[in-house]
Amino acid sequence: MEGFKFDPAKLEHLNDPQRLKDIPPGVIWKPLAVDRPETVIDLGAGTGFFSVRFAEMKGVKKVYALDISEAMIEYIHREVSPLHPRIEPVQMEESVIPLPDDIADVLVMINLHHEFHDPHALLKECARVLKPEGRLAVVDWKKKDTAHGPPVSKRYREDEVIKQLETVPFSSIRTHQELPNHFLIVAENMAYKS
Repeated sequence: MEGFKFDPAKLEHLNDPQRLKDIPPGVIWKPLAVDRPETVIDLGAGTGFFSVRFAEMKGVKKVYALDISEAMIEYIHREVSPLHPRIEPVQMEESVIPLPDDIADVLVMINLHHEFHDPHALLKECARVLKPEGRLAVVDWKKKDTAHGPPVSKRYREDEVIKQLETVPFSSIRTHQELPNHFLIVAENMAYKS
């Protein structure tokens, strides 16, 4: 499936407070079931809107806010990091996370999966940067018509994402249905090493 990229010119849409009602951070955080995760990666962080919420979670000492867009990274440097010094913006490439192995307790992707050109390559990178038994949360648009979001043809079904995760491999893969327009899939890293 060809990826569908967010237009950085619409950057301010990412700061809409309505997003906290559509995707409450606590709904993502609770099923991760990680006690005091110190290091979090927010992959596809955009403006750092959710990075700020993750930085406020109990025990979190560092949030790496990653995005491929230079405009997004500059925005976080300018507008977010001065107020939230635990958030470090990092520019990444499509399938390369420029962080060391085993660095994160939690990795969260919100509305990003449908943008992948090569989901398997990026999911392998997610496993590499997660600590053994680290947790991954994938939140993305359900494959149905919604008022907002990418074209339905660019969205993945939950079972497709689960199969991708299994091939990396991730384990203890669970789906959660609390969000009306999005799916949430939580998985555990199987201590992947290349």
